[in-house]
Amino acid sequence: MEKEFEELIRNLNSYDGKKKNIADLRKAWEYAKAAHLGQKRLSGEPYVLHALETAKVLVSWNLDSSTIQAGLLHDAVEDGAATMGDLQKNFGKDVAFLVSGVTKISNIRLRGSKEEEFVENLRKMFVAMAKDLRVVLVKLADRLHNMRTLQAVPREKQVRIARETLEIYAPLAERLGMGQVKSQLDDLAFPYIYPKAYKKVKKLSEIHYKRAEEHIKKVKITILKGLAEEKIIAKIDGRKKHLFSLWTKLKRPGINWDFSKVHDIVALRILVDTTPDCYIVLGVVHKHYKPVPHLGVSDFIAQPKPNGYQSIHTKVFGPEGRIVEVQIRTNKMHKQAEYGIAAHWAYSETKSKKDSKGVSNDMGVFAARKKLEWVMQLADWQKEIKDSKDFLESVKFDALSQRIFVFSPKGDVYDLPKNSTPVDFAYAVHTDLGRFIKGAKVDGKIAPLEYKLSSGQVVEIIKSKNPKFPNTDWLEFVVTGQARRKINQYLKKKV
Repeated sequence: MEKEFEELIRNLNSYDGKKKNIADLRKAWEYAKAAHLGQKRLSGEPYVLHALETAKVLVSWNLDSSTIQAGLLHDAVEDGAATMGDLQKNFGKDVAFLVSGVTKISNIRLRGSKEEEFVENLRKMFVAMAKDLRVVLVKLADRLHNMRTLQAVPREKQVRIARETLEIYAPLAERLGMGQVKSQLDDLAFPYIYPKAYKKVKKLSEIHYKRAEEHIKKVKITILKGLAEEKIIAKIDGRKKHLFSLWTKLKRPGINWDFSKVHDIVALRILVDTTPDCYIVLGVVHKHYKPVPHLGVSDFIAQPKPNGYQSIHTKVFGPEGRIVEVQIRTNKMHKQAEYGIAAHWAYSETKSKKDSKGVSNDMGVFAARKKLEWVMQLADWQKEIKDSKDFLESVKFDALSQRIFVFSPKGDVYDLPKNSTPVDFAYAVHTDLGRFIKGAKVDGKIAPLEYKLSSGQVVEIIKSKNPKFPNTDWLEFVVTGQARRKINQYLKKKV
């Protein structure tokens, strides 16, 4: 373990070589070993190894010294011999706060506990996130290592932990823009929750992965030659689609297990240094391979996804007429796509100070506040929503559901749950707009208010001149908690 810890220090030195931070980490490591002295995991390994592996994940995300210390110490109070007072005395308020936050949200259980307890712990998690997002980053790192070692725990516990991961932690990682982490958690949980489907996809996909990789190699060579002519330095790799994501796509009615309809089973990813280079690369790709007309180009650089994701996606006709997906982005965008909110730490120089309420506004460290409004919204909801069932629905079916993003006529992006309607959109734009809904247009055409929106569509609300009470029928099709609550509030006033 000591060799692994020294490797962690070397990796930390690559982006943060401050002597004080290194000394603090060594102190935290010694403290963690003492706190977990004699403790073993179910695998038989020393318990402190889990703390070390959690910290290693946080270092791989280039997080700061306080967060890595919290990773080493995150179980020292709950499962070790330490107290919160000890941590504050030895490591300061920042580290103690992070450990306290992780300890509070570690009690989240989807199975084997009362729903009220589960919801209460969810409330605690979102309050902690609103104060300092690093709390949930430590928890995600902790969960990632626990999932990697899940084979050591009893079957019943495996299923419970894997289901929590699929329903809470993987969607949470996705909302934080941490695509790589989300995919890893999904794939680690997959065989425990859907063992038959996992075996089927794994077996059937092997030949298709192999064929796609061979196909991609030919495209890669052609594009590299074209980029050399333009004097563009680029890194080109084939990216295999993760198994859980592949299974989800294969189940769609329009695909129905036809692998030939999954164009990104292996996608070509091109990384360059600058944004202008991305567009030069796009031109080179289209010079050699014609874009597929009905699938088009998705420019998430000009119009990023709400979670901050930036890239250009294009689907082209490759050799033998097979469709290939090509993704183009800068190295910085790639790191953002893989590690999302965590990646912002590496590009941030200073922390913002506490706000008027004394809450640490570390949002600024990680990303523009606009991208994380949903975290603040959930923190507000937990005060507003007293009913446990309503709060649980708001979290699982709104905040952590599959997402779509739509545009206003002015080009503003709105992040909504899947199956959202123009009415949900109206309440997302402004709660008061719901009082003026007369009709809606989607992509310039009149659409019914119950129309299910898709990503990339432009939505316009046709306003009435005077405010009016919402229609009770809207409650039959709206999906966002925000819309449902506001409609109910107005209807209660009407009675």
